Amino acid sequence: MRTVLPAILVVALGSCGGAQVHELAELPGGAQAISLLGDTLYPVQAAAEVQQRREEQLAEAMSDHQIDPHDADALIWVGRRQAYLGNYRQAIHVYSQGIDEHPQDARMYRHRGHRYITLRMFDEAIADFQRAVELTAGQEDEVEPDGQPNALNIPTSTLQFNIWYHLGLAQYLKADFDAALSSYRECMRVSDNPDAIVATSHWLYMTLRRLGQVDEAAAVLDPITADMEIIENDAYHQLLLMYRGEISPDALLGPEEDAVQSATVAYGVGNWYYYNRDETRGMEIFRDVLAGEGWAAFGYIAAEAEVASAS
Repeated sequence: MRTVLPAILVVALGSCGGAQVHELAELPGGAQAISLLGDTLYPVQAAAEVQQRREEQLAEAMSDHQIDPHDADALIWVGRRQAYLGNYRQAIHVYSQGIDEHPQDARMYRHRGHRYITLRMFDEAIADFQRAVELTAGQEDEVEPDGQPNALNIPTSTLQFNIWYHLGLAQYLKADFDAALSSYRECMRVSDNPDAIVATSHWLYMTLRRLGQVDEAAAVLDPITADMEIIENDAYHQLLLMYRGEISPDALLGPEEDAVQSATVAYGVGNWYYYNRDETRGMEIFRDVLAGEGWAAFGYIAAEAEVASAS
């Protein structure tokens, strides 16, 4: 259920650890964000067993943090576990505390920036990711552990990948496609496995199409093949195959239990219609995405941005 409230999210407080900190404005009980269309967004309840497991994981993370309050890893896991429960505002509070205590730890900015995107605070997200870029410049990349492990329990992303990936996303969501292109080019440099490659390629391709660089976009698809060994980013892989003409757009649209995957695929298909000059069909699909509940999914946020810009 969503109700309309004024879309005022943040009040600047000052600086902390070299990055501006913002206080989240009060919202109705349990509400997490105001959408780009002015709707109030509430956490989506997971299935009972999933909810229970996530609550237990949060309790464990908080216990670990209490044992060693100054451990950066323990604090990060509290923030991540809060976010997996839909407590995005609390997660941002946790990461802001982390920045205060560990101002040179790029991970704090990377994770807070991610959740700023969830709350539609794109400028704040960009500032955090840019700070993370500064802090990781010249450093060796590191694997980032998964909070919700894939079927093979093999992490597929790294810290620097996530910084560039989410920076590009925030810029894309603001329709700053030139900046997004630069970020996704950098992201591709640290995309070192098939899952990372298809994730980056998807957003890079869409960015180039939005810039009208059709030939450059086509070149992004050259390394993409149907037999790539994908562990978790199947949606991006299928969309890239669609861009190559190996799958029809409408073949990808259909019932999907996973709200994140559904929004991801639907946005990609809608965007394909949009930049192929069928804006009416594209906007129709974007609005269909918004009829779902997965408002924290990147595809949902992107569809929301498209509808808001057309309003």
